[in-house]
Amino acid sequence: MQKGNIGVTTENIFPIIKKFLYSDHEIFLRELVSNAVDATQKLKTLASKGEFKGELGDLTIQVKVDKETITISDRGLGLTAEEIDKYINQIAFSGANDFLAKYKDDANAIIGHFGLGFYSAFMVAKKVEIVTKSYREDAKAVKWTCDGSPEFTLEDAERADRGTDIILYVDDDCKEFLEESRIQALLNKYCRFLAVPVAFGKKKEWKDGKQVETDEWNVVNDTCPIWTKKPSELKDEDYKKFYRDLYPMSDEPLFWIHLNVDYPFNLTGVLYFPKIKSNIDLQKNKIQLYCNQVYVTDSVEGIVPDFLTLLHGVIDSPDIPLNVSRSYLQSDSNVKKISTYITKKVADRLQSIFKNDRQEFESKWDDLKIFINYGMLTQEDFYEKANKFALFKDTDSKYYTFEEYQTLIKDNQTDKDGNLIYLYANNADEQYTYIDAAKNKGYNVLLMDGQLDVPMINMLEQKLEKSRFTRVDSDIIDRLIVKEDAHGEELAEDKRQTLSTLFSGQLPKVQKVEFHVETRAMGETSAPIVITQAEYMRRMKDMASIQPGMSFYGEMPDMYSLVLNSDHKLVKQVLEDAESACAEQLVPVESEIAMLTLRQKELQKAHEGKKDEEIPVAEKDELKDVEKKLDDQKQQKNNILNTYAAGNKVVHQLIDLALLQNNMLKGEALTNFVKRSIDLIG
Repeated sequence: MQKGNIGVTTENIFPIIKKFLYSDHEIFLRELVSNAVDATQKLKTLASKGEFKGELGDLTIQVKVDKETITISDRGLGLTAEEIDKYINQIAFSGANDFLAKYKDDANAIIGHFGLGFYSAFMVAKKVEIVTKSYREDAKAVKWTCDGSPEFTLEDAERADRGTDIILYVDDDCKEFLEESRIQALLNKYCRFLAVPVAFGKKKEWKDGKQVETDEWNVVNDTCPIWTKKPSELKDEDYKKFYRDLYPMSDEPLFWIHLNVDYPFNLTGVLYFPKIKSNIDLQKNKIQLYCNQVYVTDSVEGIVPDFLTLLHGVIDSPDIPLNVSRSYLQSDSNVKKISTYITKKVADRLQSIFKNDRQEFESKWDDLKIFINYGMLTQEDFYEKANKFALFKDTDSKYYTFEEYQTLIKDNQTDKDGNLIYLYANNADEQYTYIDAAKNKGYNVLLMDGQLDVPMINMLEQKLEKSRFTRVDSDIIDRLIVKEDAHGEELAEDKRQTLSTLFSGQLPKVQKVEFHVETRAMGETSAPIVITQAEYMRRMKDMASIQPGMSFYGEMPDMYSLVLNSDHKLVKQVLEDAESACAEQLVPVESEIAMLTLRQKELQKAHEGKKDEEIPVAEKDELKDVEKKLDDQKQQKNNILNTYAAGNKVVHQLIDLALLQNNMLKGEALTNFVKRSIDLIG
């Protein structure tokens, strides 16, 4: 029997492994089963070259759990006593301080950098035994034992067959790993597609009301997953079945890309386009990264561009080490090449579907849109390719490429300054009236109701020359696309002021909403009253909801314009009736306002060009007095008009109709509107 100390330069490696690898301690099973797979595959390679002439037999790797131990057994190469000394006992790395400073937060980096895969066993075990026998002729079985100190023993052992058993005596604080369900879950996660069969106990079946073991191994892995096969060997159903196996609760994928490249790096895999409509973050981390069929991670942000993390599926590359660290991913040139390759492959596949079956592409656009928009917003090279197949959808559910749409609207939607105006709605039902008015003008309206449409609009205004996007309810129809300078009969200022007062005083008080009333001549056939919301402010508020740095816009009130159509007979009637009904009260007030206004102008003119100290105090006081009286008279006029308007059902009905049209009439106000409507009809 040989005794010795493991060749480490730190006082004791095991507390370090336990302490700093604790968050990742479940990977011990991946490491040990992967080692068993390596040993088995190396033996197969030797057999294929004629360097091993024995019978390979059943190469299934077995994982067993009992009350105290976990055992991983293989029939691979096995180890001689010399090999154990070389590969297990000699762990060489730099001083403990460097080691801790550099790797304390990254368990994978420790294991990968120092070849410590086997030592991950000590994350969960208080004692580890290796019982092994080399495939070499006349090799003797040996047993290595270590209890988590630097001391080990190496002695002769009994083992009839070649291969290795690794026996973990599980520590008291890791008893969860002695539960069958926990080990089954880890095997499913890490070992599901290993290239050598891995069995966890025997299959069970129900007999006489209880589960009993059969003689058949419970093999947990698929040794030939679809990404290891050629696309020509696979049918659509194979891809769909694999997707269902990976994501049992998901809808069927839209389509997929089979990756297969061996230069300038090795990469295989299958990426699926899932049905995505919203909740980007909920969909991330669905791509599984493998290294030679060994699971590495499902956090692939460093390997594929951010927008492609929305895809589902599998990537397998031996060029990305099994024990991959974040810093490695950010700096490695192979990883950058892989990222560029996948972006190009995805863009090419989308382009090809669009070209070969546009109808099919259009039918899937609503699901694809968020994914493609996300890519165009975040990857310049993807935008350059995608703008050829990205689509606009209009309110009639017709689809256009960017170029086709420019051609469609160029003649009728160019304003007087030569800007192409893209009209859009983000809710076809709520904005129906505005859409209808635009269509009656011969305009086309896009439907932009996606999660990323606001930032897309901002980007496209930068990318598309002389182009502007305007929501269809952001102004009255004649001002959405201004083709010539305004002309036509507008009401006199005093009448506009009267109308504005009549309606503004009756507007509801809504929290975080402000209304501004204006009067426009919009033609006899246009609506009597329209509510609009300015494009810039509304868009800033929309951006605030998805861009944290703009949150102050989100706190500002919603600003709406209530536009009165002075050409409409109902508005004309309200003005005439108000002037008639209030004439007796208004005449003396308006006469006083006229006199005070005249005196105000006289005083202001007399003060023109004079410094403050040159103006007599008496004149300053008189101007202040005139202005105060003027304000009082105007307020009196407003009170007269407001009192009249409060009892005018038509004013209230017109306001409520406009609010109703914009989904802003609720609760008691809606009930009052219904009652008033019945009274007016009656």
